[in-house]
Parts: sequence; C-alpha cells; structure tokens
Amino acid sequence: MRPLTEEETRVMFEKIAKYIGENLQLLVDRPDGTYCFRLHNDRVYYVSEKILKLAANISGDKLVSLGTCFGKFTKTHKFRLHITALDYLAPYAKYKVWIKPGAEQSFLYGNHVLKSGLGRITENTSQYQGVVVYSMADVPLEMKLCFLKTWKFSEIRIISAPMYLLRFLSCKQQQWSLANLN
Repeated sequence: MRPLTEEETRVMFEKIAKYIGENLQLLVDRPDGTYCFRLHNDRVYYVSEKILKLAANISGDKLVSLGTCFGKFTKTHKFRLHITALDYLAPYAKYKVWIKPGAEQSFLYGNHVLKSGLGRITENTSQYQGVVVYSMADVPLEMKLCFLKTWKFSEIRIISAPMYLLRFLSCKQQQWSLANLN
C-alpha cells in the first residue's frame, strides 16, 4: 500500500472531476476526518487516515484491501472508476439524470433510456459530460457519460418524440468508445 504518484493522482483526479467537478476537494477534506487515496495491486482505495495508521502494522502481501475501492489502473495506465465509488461521488455530482421507475430495470440491465423514461436532468449538461444516474427516489444507480446536451433534450420535447433514444455510456466503456468517436 503506497501513496499515488503525481501522474497517477492527476489521471485519477481528471476522471473523478468529470463527475464532481470542483467538489473534488470536499471528497478529501471531509467533516468527519481526513481521507486519502492509496494504491495497492493497481487498485486505488479511499481510506480514512485513522484506519490507514492502524493498518500500517499489516504487511503488504497479506493485505487484501483497505477502505473502499474507487477504481483501478489498467496496464496502459488509464484509470477506470468502479461502481463502489458511486456512494462517495453521488452527493457531490454536478450533473444528474433521474430515470422514471418504468425505465429503471431496463436501464440496469444495460439498455439505453428512451426519452419517455427520463424523469429530469440537470440544466446546462454538456455533451460527453459525466453524470450520475438516479432513480426518481434519489437512489444513485450508475455513473455514465451523457451524449446529448441539455438544450437538445428540450429540442426533443418540442419535436415531441417520446421514443427518442437517450444514450448513456457506461464507465467501463468510456475509454474505448470515446477513442473510436474521434
């Protein structure tokens, strides 16, 4: 278990900043204590400094995990967020999308969301912006990339096409698909 290097920290914070923006500082300096990021077996863990001091007595080869796994670095040194980071990123998310109850199950099975299944969306969401997808009961479901701008959603309402497909991209697919879009 070691601290992240400057390059690893930069790559990880750029990925997290897609979802929470300037609220990144609130993730580290919390009112209930100071938290930090540590790397162990190419996985990044979010852990309290109190727990980190207690775990210093355990050797690295016997340590399985510590804290919450936020993501991992691939062999090409790209950072991928894991779903376990959702509970920590959701309260600080800048852009949010709410899905109606009828479309939740289909979305959770990996399908796209139709416009008729969209409850609401945060204003001024830009294209390819990281969003946190919520149910209408404000339960965070997933972190995705949004493919349409907010003003295009209102344009869709004017056209009144309820079956218009809203595309979201999974965190796991981001690296590959954005590289192929260019």
